[in-house]
Amino acid sequence: MTELAAIFDFINFRIVDVLDILIVAILLFELYKLTKGTAAVKIFWMLAFIYVIWKVVAFFHFTMLSDLMGELINVGVLVVIILFQPEIRKFLLYLGDGRLMRFFSDRFAKQSQTSAYTEEIEAVKSACRHMSANLTGALIIFARKTPLDEFLNTGEEIDAKPSAELLENIFFKNSPLHDGAVIIKDHRIAAARCILPVSKNHDLPQEVGLRHRSALGATEFTDAIAVVVSEQTGNISICYNNKMTRDLTSSTLRQMLEEILTKE
Repeated sequence: MTELAAIFDFINFRIVDVLDILIVAILLFELYKLTKGTAAVKIFWMLAFIYVIWKVVAFFHFTMLSDLMGELINVGVLVVIILFQPEIRKFLLYLGDGRLMRFFSDRFAKQSQTSAYTEEIEAVKSACRHMSANLTGALIIFARKTPLDEFLNTGEEIDAKPSAELLENIFFKNSPLHDGAVIIKDHRIAAARCILPVSKNHDLPQEVGLRHRSALGATEFTDAIAVVVSEQTGNISICYNNKMTRDLTSSTLRQMLEEILTKE
């Protein structure tokens, strides 16, 4: 019985051990995805390398070296928190805004959510089609679950029903509100001329301008959706979850907005 119990204990340990490794691997992979394309990813790999070396040193019982590296890592935690403030914030928002649980949403909830966004999707689609033809630059943000108060507070409050005409008037080149982003929140145009954080992603093409970098920056730390119309080329782009899709037609834009919004 003792031997049998020991075998079961060994099996249970192995299962828990594998589960532990799997969870850590998933968390590290998600953290890597959030830092990919930024300067922080180099620090991420260096810290991972130092941690592995520390474990190897401890395994071979190099006591003094192991203690020294352990102290360096303990002090390094504070340094990491300071250096990785944006990435840590982004990771916590990612865990807290419900995106990891979206696949549990049922079909009925998705359909009703899409229906709720029909009016603003159509307004943005029509406005972007006209602004693209006229080479009018635009930046439109769909606020979702992550609060965007820090962005809203930088702009001018509007609180109006979404319409293509209003969006086109806001982004008209001589309009005092055209510079900055429009934020749509709770099915209303909440504010215009909002200032967004600029992405530092090094993988972006060189021809991508400040408006596109701001659109991507708004989606790096939130679950917002950003729609951009280029003033130089008239091309329509969409940013979501720190990814940019460029050169869209207005019909493709509407389709993508509908598909993304069903994931809530």
